[in-house]
Amino acid sequence: MLTFSDLSQGSSRLQRRDFLRIGGLGLGGLGLSEMMALKALGASQKRLLKDKSVIFLFMHGGPSQFETFDPKMDAPSEIRSVTGEIKTKLPGITFGSTMERLAGLADKFSIVRSFVTGDSVHDIKTIVGKDTLQANLGSLYSRIAGPLRKSSAMPTNVALFPQAISQAAGPVIKQFGDFTSSGELGATFKPFVPGVGGGAQADMTLSLPQSRLDDRRTLLTSLDQWKRQMDSNEVIGGMSEFQSLAFDVLRRGVSDAFDLSKEDPRLIARYDTSKLLPKDRISTEWNNREHYADNAATLGKLLLMARRLCERGCGFVTVTTSFVWDMHADKNNAPCRTGMDYVGRPFDHAVSALIEDIEARGLSEKIMLVCCGEMGRSPKLNAKGGRDHWGGLAPLMIYGGGLKMGQVIGQSARNGGEPSSRPITIPDLVSTIMHTLVDVGEARVTDGLPPNLLNVLTRGEPIEGLV
Repeated sequence: MLTFSDLSQGSSRLQRRDFLRIGGLGLGGLGLSEMMALKALGASQKRLLKDKSVIFLFMHGGPSQFETFDPKMDAPSEIRSVTGEIKTKLPGITFGSTMERLAGLADKFSIVRSFVTGDSVHDIKTIVGKDTLQANLGSLYSRIAGPLRKSSAMPTNVALFPQAISQAAGPVIKQFGDFTSSGELGATFKPFVPGVGGGAQADMTLSLPQSRLDDRRTLLTSLDQWKRQMDSNEVIGGMSEFQSLAFDVLRRGVSDAFDLSKEDPRLIARYDTSKLLPKDRISTEWNNREHYADNAATLGKLLLMARRLCERGCGFVTVTTSFVWDMHADKNNAPCRTGMDYVGRPFDHAVSALIEDIEARGLSEKIMLVCCGEMGRSPKLNAKGGRDHWGGLAPLMIYGGGLKMGQVIGQSARNGGEPSSRPITIPDLVSTIMHTLVDVGEARVTDGLPPNLLNVLTRGEPIEGLV
């Protein structure tokens, strides 16, 4: 919500927070040191930033490498994919059979079969963890790019959860990590989180009449009066640029980017995953049935919204639904075969729709998609037909961003439990993403960037074969 103090009351003790409040953007939290650091970066940002965006689809719960992109059908029955395999466009390469649409697009993206997350703990380490300063990866980007685009007032870092699409959806799971964390970087760089009845819809609504908003002369006069009253406060110095940007978020109609009704209904239907898994088709046997329903109801439209944001200048979009990839075959979670029907088919439908859409718009050089979770799944099925936690190998899919597509990078051992080629680690994935978004060489010699951020940018190596 945006609010302005009423200067006509003659108050001489106006509070900064009463002057300007934008709930989701965090601009009110900018301290003087953060402001000065961002201003120092301003002249270098054009050289630092590449004209690219990243959509990070976090597969919460830990997807199985076997039932997704490495089926191992020549392995014993207790190891190989329980869903069988399907041929892809790449000679000799197969996926798990629920990846049907993606198999037909395999020449458009790349699969890494030697990705190691390092442990089998349920957390969100590939996007928020020790390798990212305990901050969302998008916050690292936002620290370099600034929280808003100067040209469009678009937030540079956004997180999309099911409630951005459906008010009926449950809240995002936070017990294993906070997707909106900005860690050591400060609250200013938290992802912007839209949601039904709040977030973007509320934060981008004015609490004063449009006629007053349009009267810029009156507004500027009020700003000037307020600044004169507050000129003894050092926090005021340098704020005008950010106040103007925050105001422009509303004036320029950035909220339209979050409005799916602006899209062709036929395209919305192509993305829509809600019909793949009606709630009444989910067995009551598993306690996570609500999570499966939320995932199917919202995943496709979340990815459509992510594309709209990237197309309009957002640099990093986190997308996650709920805790659905955990396939133990216990009281909470379905076994692998059923679980892949519940989760794999919506994933295949939504991600293939996104790739086709990006390709049709000629944006494959500009938008990068990353799909992975916190770990993989055990090589051997458990007694109930599920797979348990496994940190030795995990699936990783990467599309676009101007990288080399249509290939499988790395190899896994015959049992699918560890790499048989050089392991690709989380720092390597972080490096690949940040090199796509930022000129890292230029960042190293740029004043205003904290040393710990530069250390993260240079800790890993971009994945060989992609760049």
